[in-house]
Order: sequence, then C-alpha cells, then structure tokens
Amino acid sequence: MAKTKEISEDLKELRSKLLDNKVILGTDKTLKGLQAKSVEKVYLSKNCPEATVKDVQHYANLAGIPIVSLEMNNEELGVFCKKNFFISVLAIIA
Repeated sequence: MAKTKEISEDLKELRSKLLDNKVILGTDKTLKGLQAKSVEKVYLSKNCPEATVKDVQHYANLAGIPIVSLEMNNEELGVFCKKNFFISVLAIIA
C-alpha cells in the first residue's frame, strides 16, 4: 500500500495560489515585490542560499510580511510548482 503524505496548510495555500497565477517566482522579482509591498507572504526552500535568506528577511521585516520556510529543497519546490527548474524563493501576490 502506498504511503499517504500529510500536506501542510501552507502547501495547500501555495497550491491554490499557483493555480490562480498569484505567485512570483525567483529572488529578484520577490525582492522587488517586497520593496513595493505588493506581496502577502514569502516562501523559502530549505536549502536557499544564506545571503538570499538575509536579503529576503531584511525586506520582509521592513514591510511586515511573513516568511515561511518550507521543508522542501529547491529541486522539490520546482517540481511542486510544476516547473522544470529549481526554485529557492517565491512569493504570493497581494
């Protein structure tokens, strides 16, 4: 019998936003969205580079936007988003 995975609430929300095209992919676009305060929430993969994490945390703290650290690495996050590239940072558009 196949194992069933428990999907967290964050991943359910992320999946619905992906289907609605309400997601920004990539560090540069996410940082620009944080600076413009057009982002609701930021998601980071578990192996996101430390310099990127610090930049995202800085701008998210200034804007008061929550950051969610996922238990997926960037390859798994790319597959979850149905993209054929790795994703370390993504954000939900307000």
